[in-house]
Amino acid sequence: MTATLTAIRAATPDRPPSRLLYAGLLAGPLFVGTFLLEGAFRDGYDPMRHPVSSLALGPGGWVQVVNFVVAGLLTVLFAAGRRSVQRVLIAVWGIGLIGAGAFLTDPVSGYPAGVPETVTWHGTVHDLVFSLPAFLAIAVAMFADVRRSRWSALFGVAFLALFALASAGFAQTAPFVDVAGLLQRLAIGVGWLWIAVLAVRQRRGRP
Repeated sequence: MTATLTAIRAATPDRPPSRLLYAGLLAGPLFVGTFLLEGAFRDGYDPMRHPVSSLALGPGGWVQVVNFVVAGLLTVLFAAGRRSVQRVLIAVWGIGLIGAGAFLTDPVSGYPAGVPETVTWHGTVHDLVFSLPAFLAIAVAMFADVRRSRWSALFGVAFLALFALASAGFAQTAPFVDVAGLLQRLAIGVGWLWIAVLAVRQRRGRP
């Protein structure tokens, strides 16, 4: 009997409960859809130029704060159903989102208008403690998945390249300043798309 149970466990894909899979599928579209709508109607905000985090500043900023927290919680739930290495890395992405909502970023590239672009403690925490580790963690998770899916390497390369160029733009490096927001959005989209692919792949029984 013991040998039979061991064989069954070995042959059964390591899948999380279906609800955790849905959390992974829902987080990305919810997060992206919210910041796209916010960015399209926010006065003085330019989605091509300004980072997503800047939507948490100024009037109506609470919407993006909630967006960060909800997407982060959904991501952590999805991470709970993954294998050990991916579980930690994806959870760091989710925790980074929550932290990015809790600690507001500093003004950059002229938004909000008229607000001095000074470095604050909460902006430093936002960037160095939560955002940067989150972006790096999801990139490492992509490359760690290459053994199971070669496409993950392409996701990882695209993600890192877009993230690096966006970061250069937010640091006021020409010629990326005016398209830094777009580059960051593309990087975020690649990250969420990869997570959705993971969820779908596992939903189909492929560990």
